[in-house]
Parts: sequence; C-alpha cells; structure tokens
Amino acid sequence: MLTPFSQATPYASQRSATYAKHGMVAASQPQASQIGRDILAQGGNAVDAAIATAAALTVVEPTGCGIGGDAFALVWIANDNAGNGKLHGLNASGTAPAALTPQAVADAGFETMPLYGWTPVTVPGIPAAWAELSRRFGKLDFQTLLAPAIRLAREGFPVSPVIASLWQRAETTFREHLTEAATAGWFETFTPTGRAPRAGEWHRCEDQAQTLEAIAASHSESFYRGELAERIDAFSQETGGYLRAEDLADYQPEWVTPIAADYRGHKVWEIPPNGQGLVALMALRMLEGFQADSRDNPEVLHRQLEAMKLAFSDGQAYITQPEHMSHSVEALLDDAYTRERRALIGESALDPTPGTPQAGGTVYLATADSDGNMVSFIQSNYHGFGSGVVVPGTGIALQNRGHNFSLDPGHDNVLAPGKKTFHTIIPGFLTRDDGTPLGPFGVMGGFMQPQGHVQVVMNLIDFGLNPQAALDAPRWQWMGGKCIGIEHGYPAPLVRAMAERGHDMQIDHDPRGFGRGQMIIRDPDNGIYCGGTEPRTDASIAVL
Repeated sequence: MLTPFSQATPYASQRSATYAKHGMVAASQPQASQIGRDILAQGGNAVDAAIATAAALTVVEPTGCGIGGDAFALVWIANDNAGNGKLHGLNASGTAPAALTPQAVADAGFETMPLYGWTPVTVPGIPAAWAELSRRFGKLDFQTLLAPAIRLAREGFPVSPVIASLWQRAETTFREHLTEAATAGWFETFTPTGRAPRAGEWHRCEDQAQTLEAIAASHSESFYRGELAERIDAFSQETGGYLRAEDLADYQPEWVTPIAADYRGHKVWEIPPNGQGLVALMALRMLEGFQADSRDNPEVLHRQLEAMKLAFSDGQAYITQPEHMSHSVEALLDDAYTRERRALIGESALDPTPGTPQAGGTVYLATADSDGNMVSFIQSNYHGFGSGVVVPGTGIALQNRGHNFSLDPGHDNVLAPGKKTFHTIIPGFLTRDDGTPLGPFGVMGGFMQPQGHVQVVMNLIDFGLNPQAALDAPRWQWMGGKCIGIEHGYPAPLVRAMAERGHDMQIDHDPRGFGRGQMIIRDPDNGIYCGGTEPRTDASIAVL
C-alpha cells in the first residue's frame, strides 16, 4: 500500500521526508534545488523551475551532465486547454551524425564503439529540451531561467564532496585515456589549476557562462543554427570529428506519448523507446504476478532479481529508435508474453537470454508547483563528463552516447546515420490507475536506472515506505549473467539466501554505483507534497 506520509525511517540515513504545499524542488545539488525554488518564488511554474535547476546542474555537477548531453522529461500539466490534467513526454536525445557509419568506425580502427573521442559523440539534445519545455509550458522569460546558472558559472561555486570525488576519479581515467587533440580541452576547462578541484574548493568557468548567455539570448538557436553550432562544426572538422553544422541544424526534440504498466492499482509511466524505461515496465509486469509481502523475504528478492534479468535481456536485444525495433512496445508488454517470461522464474538463478514476443553519468530532478504541475526531468553526458571532447572556448563537454550503438548489422540497435541509440536515462512518473497524478520519481546511473525504478516503486507500493525511506533503502543491481551487486546494508542472511539460490552476490561498500534518485509524491486529497532525496550524493530539497 502506498503510504507517502508514513513517519517510519528504517534505513541508515535517517533523513526525514520533506513536506510542502506551494512548491518543491528535489535535486542532487543544494545550490541547484535552491535556484529552482527561487524561480517558483518569482512566479514560475514547475516547468520553469525544472529548466533553471537543470541549467544550474550543468555548472555545479559537470560529472553527470553538461550542455553537450541529452535529456528526457515527463511533464504533468494539471489543467490543459480542456481543463483536464495530462502527462506529456519529451524525448530530447540526439542522433548519430550523418558521417558516422559502421564503415567509418571500422576505418578508424574500432571493432566496437569506443567510449572516448569524437566517434561516440551524438547530437546534443539538452539545450533544445530547455527551449522546447519553456516554449510550450513555461511562464517566465527564458533568459530569466538561465540567469542563475550563468551567474554560478561566472562567479563560481564551492564544489560539493561527492562531486569532488567523482571529478577526481574522472581526471585519473582521462589522464590515462584522453590522448587526442580533440580531448585536450577537457583538462584546460575542468582542471584549470592542474588537477580536479577538491571538496570545498572554488570553481568557475567563464567559457560556460558565455555559452549559457548565448543559449539564453537565442532560445538555444545559437547552439543548433548559430555561432555555437559553427564553433562545434569547425572544431570537429579540425580534429577529425564526424559532427557537422548540418547535423545540429536538422535536430528537433520530439514530443512523445508516455508508456505505462499497471502495477497493483497504480500506473507507472516511462518515456517510450529509445529510452530503457520499457525495461522497468516489463519487470514490474512480471512481478505483479507474485506476492511481495516484505523487502526481507528471500523469495521476494529472488523474484525481483530474476524479473529484472529477463526484462533487461529483452531490452538490450530490442530497444532502439522505435521504427528500428523488431518487436514493438506493445508486444513486449503483452499479457501472454509477460506470463511466458514470468514462468521462467523458478527457485534458482538463471542466466537470461532474450525471448521472442509476437512480432508486432546523469542527473535527475523533480519539481512541483502550487497548481499541481509536476516535472520529472533527467539529463546526462552518459559516462561522467562524456566523450572527453570539449569545444575550445565554450565549456561544452560533448556526450559519448553513441557508445551504446552496436556494430552488429543484425542487431536492432546497429549504428546508422541519423539514428537514435538505446538510451539509459529515464524519468519516471506515478499515477493511480484512474489517472490521478501522484508524482515524479527517478534514479539516475546508467543501467542501474530501470533497476532503481523497480525498487523504489516496490518500496512505495508494496512495502509502504515514504519517498525518503524508499530512496534510503539499500539497493541491488544485476551486473550480467548471474552476478548481482548488492549494497552492504542488506541483511547478511538475505544475501546468503540469494547465494544459495545460485546468484553470484558481490557486496559493495561504495554506494556511488547504485544510482542517485529524487522523488515527489502529491496527496490527491489535500495537495500536500512529500519529497525524498538521495542519501548517496549531495542532494537536497527546497520548498516554497
């Protein structure tokens, strides 16, 4: 039973759930959530707050997102033109450049898609997402929304502890792997003193401030069809990249119809493919056929692990841009196919393979306002800082999302010019089965994301935890084959019980690999918001 106002705090962080009536912003950085709150106080709505918070996060959390990444959003608008509430989906993921073909990758000497350099760079969608959300649903001027992020970049900010740790880890990796001329700018931009900043040290980036000013003044046009686009194109041509001005000019974000799965009297909503939210829905569909009486019941945990493995094996085989999928969303969520996959869950761990249905580094934030509008927003450069390619003089770190493309010509997600790849970032949203909105949720972190969605949804609905406790609870993640990573907070007898069933249990004492989430749930009866924020990072909630 979903009980968002429960006072129970059974897990180690002991953070209290946060309550508010007039507005709430939950983000992974205190300065960013406060900026979103200030936008609400200026008369902005939840969409305005999400844009301002997201822009600020590209400055204060560059380890997870940047101007050169992608974004997705689920937007609940409480009253549309017909006086009804509706959930809208925005897919702002970018496409492979026209010059990026499997043959071009092979000619560059790669047998699989690399992680760094120009080859995995796809068209960024984040600036277009901000502009499109503002155009359709925003109240305040676009320049007003980006002004706080510009100020942070220009004046600087103290780096928070978790971000400092991730920054230092990225520097160590990049000093080993970034050897091309195209990636030299990363060190100039992000290690200006010769090393990554430590916790509490001041960091500023005038180049990023100027780029954000150009984006704000042009409503993002400069990035796709103006001076910034020209600078990206020129640097790409100069250093052997594939991205061109024409690729940027042709790009538009896409409004999509969200997809959902019924789960115990609720609907769980996700962005449709090319996002991996479908994986979470397939797993929840399988799990709805079983009882889930306790988090600490070995049978419950075993079934969660098995359902996730089965769903992921299908997702990794079939999810890509919808028109390239050999099996549709409807086929993968079909009742008969769900029963077929559920029947594979037995008493022992299996090594999953895809089924055959009938043919047919990231940041997450949540916002809500006094009118009942709510936004679930996620943006990312993919692996931390992304490709390592930084356009000189701009502060733009370009994503490496193309790393997810396959080079197997028989695979649904094979690389093709102008194609969108399988995408890891997914915003979530929860309603009752009658459509009553409850609120946004998300757990960032690569392939941990659908696994995090399944766990926090079950924590809320099956185990009666409030949003904060649902995020505090220890997590697990499938690592491939029979290998399961599990946080050290899980009871030892439960971990042993999984090992006895054949799972290869890997206890992890570093929480950074288990995702970082935010959540806001609205009481439909009195309009009070209840928020939870991630204990595994420097997160906070700001309220109005």
